[in-house]
Amino acid sequence: MAKSIISLASALCFLSLLGFAHCDSLFSVEGKVYCDTCRIQFVTRISEYMKGATVGIECRDREGGSITHSGTAVTDSSGSYKLAVEEEHEEDICAVSLIKSANSDCSEVSKDPFLKKSARVSLTSNNGISSPVRLANPLGFMRKEALPQCADVLKELGLTASDIL
Repeated sequence: MAKSIISLASALCFLSLLGFAHCDSLFSVEGKVYCDTCRIQFVTRISEYMKGATVGIECRDREGGSITHSGTAVTDSSGSYKLAVEEEHEEDICAVSLIKSANSDCSEVSKDPFLKKSARVSLTSNNGISSPVRLANPLGFMRKEALPQCADVLKELGLTASDIL
């Protein structure tokens, strides 16, 4: 009985070491793209998630700014995307950004220098996050003109157009 328990424990240890030795760091960066129907740069109840939008990820070296990783993805019917990254980027700055809209009426990216046009993500396993999934903040393309019901939406949020502008 004792020999079988020791054998089982040894086998489990050996298998866990094999898994560790052959496991590369693999991260899944996930997020959503929406149409900013009110042109206010955050998701509201009338925002529309965008199918077919293209996003990209770039990781850059902190020192020289050279690109160490890049990739693209297209959103599904729920506006969601997944980007696979197969290595650690502990010393890099990684961000997901909008590349191309799927909707010509909702394709503008804010030029405001104070607004974030990308979502930063930490791609290292040395940050206290145990999951390989990294969730990026939602990114939005703006409609050419805000929808008429946006005034009501802002009012519900306790905001006015002057608060946003």
